[in-house]
Amino acid sequence: MTVMETTPAPTPAPTRDPAAPEICPPPPAHPRPDGQDHYTISEVVAVTGLTAHTLRWYERIGLMPHIDRSHTGQRRYRNRDLDWLTLVGKLRLTGMPVADMVRYAELVREGEHTFAQRRELLERTRRDVRARIAELQGTLAVLDHKIDIYS
Repeated sequence: MTVMETTPAPTPAPTRDPAAPEICPPPPAHPRPDGQDHYTISEVVAVTGLTAHTLRWYERIGLMPHIDRSHTGQRRYRNRDLDWLTLVGKLRLTGMPVADMVRYAELVREGEHTFAQRRELLERTRRDVRARIAELQGTLAVLDHKIDIYS
């Protein structure tokens, strides 16, 4: 056997359709630069689409890190808080239980020595997501078959 027979020819990199959505888009630009990034709860509601009740609940259950307060006691969110809320939103979309999200937040706050535990939590969630995707692909195949029958 020759090398040519055992090694597939390199395939050119696929070109991305500019109209197609990116699989992993870059994070959105923050409304304000670091150092000037103080947001009220109503501004965070407008940026994230979450309710003020949800933001307060996230803080109460330990899903949000400590939120700074103004001299009058109003919450003051920062860009890092918006980044965290983006991650929490993605974790919610995976179907991760709230208790696991809170555990993940606790591990993050504990520091770098928890990397292995965080990775395992995320890997378990990834396995669950992949199983759900496979289930949905099977469901989609059934729908496609039925649509083909009616076409």
